[in-house]
Amino acid sequence: MPKSVSPIAQLLIDWQGRHGRHDLPWQRERTPYRVWVSEIMLQQTQVNTVIPYYERFMARFPSVVALATAPLDEVLHLWSGLGYYARARNLHRAAITVCEKHSGEFPSEFEELVDLPGIGRSTAGAILALSSGARYPILDGNVKRVLARYFGIDGDPSERATLEQLWHKSEQCTPHEAVDTYTQAIMDLGATLCSRRNPDCAVCPLGQKCVAQLTHRQHELPAARATRSRGVRHTFALVALRNDGHVLLQRRPPTGVWGGLWSLPEFESEPAVSDFAARTLKAAQVSIDALPSVEHAFTHFDLTITPLLTACAGNAAVMDDGESLWYNPRDPAQVGLPAPIKDLLVRLASA
Repeated sequence: MPKSVSPIAQLLIDWQGRHGRHDLPWQRERTPYRVWVSEIMLQQTQVNTVIPYYERFMARFPSVVALATAPLDEVLHLWSGLGYYARARNLHRAAITVCEKHSGEFPSEFEELVDLPGIGRSTAGAILALSSGARYPILDGNVKRVLARYFGIDGDPSERATLEQLWHKSEQCTPHEAVDTYTQAIMDLGATLCSRRNPDCAVCPLGQKCVAQLTHRQHELPAARATRSRGVRHTFALVALRNDGHVLLQRRPPTGVWGGLWSLPEFESEPAVSDFAARTLKAAQVSIDALPSVEHAFTHFDLTITPLLTACAGNAAVMDDGESLWYNPRDPAQVGLPAPIKDLLVRLASA
């Protein structure tokens, strides 16, 4: 065994060759750009969910220049349903930065990568390790779990002291050769065998020396974050429907829930909906009919939306401020919509 390869790395490299994943779309042509897009999409999202989104995204934006020159609405449209929309906004901002500061060539230097929006230390390391085999440690959620269990590292991985221990172990374990294979292997192991719940320790290549397995602490490591009680929010949404079937949408603020997406106008109360319709919509029939509620779960709270339907006669219009539009659910524009709102509009169109 080469001196430069740590025991854990060699075991993972051998396992990757026999059992790892080799046919994922972003593995077929590992350019920094393609790896970057996949790494951002895979943050907090499972591989099977990401694959169709990735393939559509790359077909439309095959290069960083294509992404940078596209309207943000089109980027968000192709992202709709993946969630955590700040990722898409950062992708677009970073692509523009690459064109402005790097002449459209995706950076190959670590320091230049971490300066881009949405790219941290681990993502930058993964881009360089997977696309060019450069030796950079990574520490995404899967890797944290593998290392915490293997070395028996207690503590919340989000706390600074624990995080420093994990980065130290990641640095020690990253080999000087076959870095791309090792990096893919440790991510694959965490995503498949060393899963959060019900890890398959019997076939894990690291099982014989894994502290968590030897001490039967697989479900204690890594330590869980302190739980916060889930909040509940309730909002009212105006479904302003014109005679031609178009529905009024407004662009949401650039930050916060569904930032930058187009959605139904939202209010804190039913009277506020009626007031807005009476003041803003031309020829509106202000009688409000409640539609079935829309339920949506976010990371830390549950959202209930009560859609309130009001009809607009003729060519009802709102002020043309660029932040509102009439959306045709039967011939949808390519704009970013929150998944539950998109589903509601589809149901409305088929009613």
